[in-house]
Amino acid sequence: MIDKILLEKIKSNFNEAIRVVIINKVRTFLTALGIIFGVAAVITMLSIGNGAEKEILAQLELVGVNNIVITPIADDGDESSSEEGGDEGPNETTRFSKGLDLLDITSIQENVPTVKLLSPEIILETYVIKKGRQNSVKLIGVNNSFFKTSNINIGRGNYFSELQATNAAPVCIIGEKVEKKLFPGESALGKQIKVKDVWLKVIGIIDEKLISEKAQENLGIRDLNEDIYVPIKTFLVRYKDRKTSNSNIQASGNFGNIIFMGGGGGNSGPKKRTPRGNYHQIDKLTIQVNNSNELKATAEVVSKLLKRKHNDVLDFEITIPIHLLKQQQKTKQIFNIVLSIIAGISLLIGGIGIMNIMLASVLERTKEIGIMRAIGATKQDVILQFLSESVLISISGGIIGIILGVVASYGLQLVTGIETIISMNSIILSFFVATFIGLIFGVLPAKSAANKNPIEAIRRE
Repeated sequence: MIDKILLEKIKSNFNEAIRVVIINKVRTFLTALGIIFGVAAVITMLSIGNGAEKEILAQLELVGVNNIVITPIADDGDESSSEEGGDEGPNETTRFSKGLDLLDITSIQENVPTVKLLSPEIILETYVIKKGRQNSVKLIGVNNSFFKTSNINIGRGNYFSELQATNAAPVCIIGEKVEKKLFPGESALGKQIKVKDVWLKVIGIIDEKLISEKAQENLGIRDLNEDIYVPIKTFLVRYKDRKTSNSNIQASGNFGNIIFMGGGGGNSGPKKRTPRGNYHQIDKLTIQVNNSNELKATAEVVSKLLKRKHNDVLDFEITIPIHLLKQQQKTKQIFNIVLSIIAGISLLIGGIGIMNIMLASVLERTKEIGIMRAIGATKQDVILQFLSESVLISISGGIIGIILGVVASYGLQLVTGIETIISMNSIILSFFVATFIGLIFGVLPAKSAANKNPIEAIRRE
């Protein structure tokens, strides 16, 4: 019975609140602006945060959680980029490094116990010929570990067999985009393709892996769906082995890559080193460790091992993609915190605006309050009346803010390309925050109205 009476009171107060709000439409809208922008900011901030989290997880899947990436540094003639120290004068012969090669992989495998998988890559920009037409393509020499470290699945066909890998067999695995380009409307499995001057048999086709242009730019990765993969030994035997090329140069008498410049045919002139270009046998090495907490220690051990094997020449770079992603995630979290602060300030200002307008309303309606009390309204009735008005303003502002936030999130994605994901939780949270603010900031004006003396309120002109 008591609950029914209370519900009737709340219903009656809300009907009266609606009447007052409609009468003062412009004032109500201006009062609710803070709530509107605050709620819209909360929804937009949470949608950006959700999009960023999804993007980070997708990028983690691309680079691998426990991976270390080693990339060689080509010799462009800058001594400081390939040597540590740089104290040697121009007349000193530079140290020789054999470059990053398959022997380094064997050494890492034998000497670093925390390593789980090793995935070397050799990349060649070349072309594939089909029906007399030539298409540009990247040919990648890999082993089967590449597909595991890159989270790639073979959708159709098989991985390289041990026999194929050992005997440098002319076989390949291609991406779905390559299949669609070369064999539109049919399967490429078991068919032959001519890559440069070599015929290769297609033994597998990888599942299409969605890689955004932004991820390619941020992580320095390729679109794996557009490449052709061959066993690494097939690449070295049938296409190109830079180590063999360098050996031929050394055998011809240019071992140190030093030329002498000066007059008179003497050796007194200054020495100038000829850049060796890319003398590394492999273009990339991905190391997967057993546990993520072993990443830093493993990277340090591998760095020391390679430096020793490369005659103390620092001609390689080691990066840990997950650390870069965590730094990126931290930056985005800071951005979200700033947005949260802005949203909080907007909601606070909105709450203060509600309190101010309700206090002004109390002063305007002093005589009305006195009449209400005189005909039997209790303090609780007056409090409920003014609380209903403040909550109604907040709820109205919250609903408009939710609509604005959803529109802003989709608009932001269209204009900037930043992925935004709107969740129902963010909408529900925003709605309850708006209602809560109406209750909190409406308490003081409501109590101020309820505490007025009925007789003095009626006498007031």
